[in-house]
Amino acid sequence: MGGLLNGAQVGSEARKLLETDADDYTWAAAAVGAQNAASYQLSTGEPVMAIGGFNGTDPAPTLARFKEYVADGRIHYFIGGGTGGGMGGDSAPRPGSPPGSRPTSRRSRSVRPPSTT
Repeated sequence: MGGLLNGAQVGSEARKLLETDADDYTWAAAAVGAQNAASYQLSTGEPVMAIGGFNGTDPAPTLARFKEYVADGRIHYFIGGGTGGGMGGDSAPRPGSPPGSRPTSRRSRSVRPPSTT
């Protein structure tokens, strides 16, 4: 079951990872959909980019722009998973990157806290 408005439930390990060195980045993380991003941002107090707008389906930012942010080291983590902003999908952080992309910065990492199930 999801957290706030079916957003992600943020565990203590994920929260600790996102908070560590967060001031060195524009965004502590990027997550698909505003509801998931809001869950992480409210839990950590750190900025989290919402990829794809409210439902995770808008092309914002574009894939090219996202890759640029990663290459510039502006995003600390990408939180994968989910289907449209936590609308019933699995929004737990997973290793990976948006479809069709390959992070080019070693500073951008994926978060994978322990399973809650």
